[in-house]
Amino acid sequence: MRYEASQGVPPDALPIYSESSGLHFMLNFTVALALIIGIALWVLARYGKVLWLKVWSIGLVVFSAAYLLAAMTNSI
Repeated sequence: MRYEASQGVPPDALPIYSESSGLHFMLNFTVALALIIGIALWVLARYGKVLWLKVWSIGLVVFSAAYLLAAMTNSI
């Protein structure tokens, strides 16, 4: 069944990302969690001698750390 375009949340009622501290917190928490997971995967890849996992986990660590540093300096 289709719904009418008048149903749903009006665009004015949606939160604006740049003005929402809750959305910033959740994004920063997710990236911090990705940083921890990246470090754990890198350690596991070293002991398992899995090259592709080393590369991907190092990339995850680098990009997560770069995002968190940018978020701390408010350049995002």
